[in-house]
Amino acid sequence: MLEGWGLMAAFLIAIALLLILIIKFHLNAFIALLTTTIATGLMVRMPIEDITSSITNGFGSTLGSIGVIIGLGVMLGRFLFESGGTDVMADTFLRKFGSKRSRLAVSISGFLTGIPVFGDIVHIMYAPMVRLISYKTSVPIMSLVTAMTVSTVCTGAMVIPTPNPMAVAEQLQLDVGVFFLYALITGFVGSLVGGVLYGGWVEKRDRKVKYVYDFKDLEEDEKMLEDAKNSNRITFGKAISILILPILLILIGSFGTLLIKGGIALTIISFIGNKNIAMLIGVIYAALISKPYLKKSVETVMSDSAAQVGLVLLITGSGGTFGKVLQTTGIADYLSQTLLGFHVPVLVLCFIISQVLRCAQGSTGVALITTSSMLSSTIVASGISPVLCGIAICAGGIGLSLPNDSGFWAINRFYKISVPDTIRSWSIGGFIAGVTCLIFVCILSIFQGVLPGLL
Repeated sequence: MLEGWGLMAAFLIAIALLLILIIKFHLNAFIALLTTTIATGLMVRMPIEDITSSITNGFGSTLGSIGVIIGLGVMLGRFLFESGGTDVMADTFLRKFGSKRSRLAVSISGFLTGIPVFGDIVHIMYAPMVRLISYKTSVPIMSLVTAMTVSTVCTGAMVIPTPNPMAVAEQLQLDVGVFFLYALITGFVGSLVGGVLYGGWVEKRDRKVKYVYDFKDLEEDEKMLEDAKNSNRITFGKAISILILPILLILIGSFGTLLIKGGIALTIISFIGNKNIAMLIGVIYAALISKPYLKKSVETVMSDSAAQVGLVLLITGSGGTFGKVLQTTGIADYLSQTLLGFHVPVLVLCFIISQVLRCAQGSTGVALITTSSMLSSTIVASGISPVLCGIAICAGGIGLSLPNDSGFWAINRFYKISVPDTIRSWSIGGFIAGVTCLIFVCILSIFQGVLPGLL
C-alpha cells in the first residue's frame, strides 16, 4: 500500500471525488460515499478483500450501535410534531418572552425542538410563524431567521438523541449521559452567541440600511398558523414531558451508577438508563400521551417515521465505511500525525477536520462520522477527554453550510429569503456558533481533571 505523502494525495483526491459526485453529478450521499470508499481503497493499493471487509465491518459496526436509537428518535420527534407539540412550545415561549425578546424566544424554540425533530422539519413547522412574527412586530426577518436556524443546527449537530452526535458518541465509546450534558451546555452557549447575539447584530445592520422584506404571500402563512391553532393540540406540559423523559432516563443511567454501588437498584437503573431502552420507553410514552391529539393513527405515524429514517441509516452507515477505510489504509493516522506535527492541539484538530469536511461536501453527518472514525485512535492517545473531543468534532459540523448542503436550500426555500441572506444568516451564524463551541470546549478542557465525567 502507499505510504507518506502518497496517503495524503489519496485523501485529497478522495475528498475531491466525493465533492464531484455530490455537487456535480447530484448523486445521493449514500452512493457517493460508497463509491468514494472503494476508490480510496484502490488508490492506496489496498487488497480487494480488505476493501470489501472494511465496507462490511464499517457499515455494520456503525449501524449496529446506533441504528435502533436513530429509528426511535425519529419516531419520538414525529409524535411531537403530529400532536402539535412543537407549535405549542413555540407559542408558549413567545408569550413568555414577548415581542421585544422574540429573537430569544425563537432561538429557545428552535434549540429545544431541534433535539428530537430533524432540522428540515423544524424549518417547515416554524418558517410561517417566524415570517408572521417579523411582520407583526417589525423585527427584521433576517434576525429571527438567524436565531432559529443557528439554534436548530446547534442541537442537530451536538445533542443526542439526534443521529449525528449519537454516531460520534458510539465511535468514540463515550458515556452518552455525560456527553449529552456537556454537549447541551456547549451547544446552548453556541446558539446564544451565533444565533441571538449575532442575530442582534444582523437586526441593527438591517435597521440601519432600512433593509425590508416583502411579505407578499403572508396570507397563506397566516391561514396555516390559524388552522393549526384551531386544531386540538397537546398541552405544553405534555409536549415538554415527551421531550424530557428519554433524556432524563439516560442521565439517570449515566449518573445513577456513580451514586449506587450495587444491588437490584443498580441493575434497574442501568437497564432503563440504556440509551435504546430509554428511547423505547420515550416512544411508547409519546404514543400514549399524544394519541388523543393525532389526526393520524399511531401506526401511521410510526410508518411515516420508518420511511423517513431509511435514508438516514444508509448515509450514517456509509459514512462509517468511509471512515473505516481511512483508518485501515493508514490515511487517518498519517493525516492526524502530520497536523499534530505542526503542533495543532487535538481539540482544534478535531474541529478543523470536521469543519473542512462539512464545508467541502455539505453533510453534517458525513463530516462528524468520518472525523470521529478517523481520529478515534488519536483521541485515545492524546490524554484529552474523549467527551470534549467528541463535542469539538460536533462543533465543526455546525457552520459554513454552503449551497452543496441540502439544508442551505431548505432554509432558503421555507423562509423565502435570498441566497445572500441565507449565507449571512445560516452559514455565517453557524460558523460563529461553531467557533464559540470550540472556544468553550477548550475552556472546559482546562478543568477536565475537576469536572465530573471528563476523564
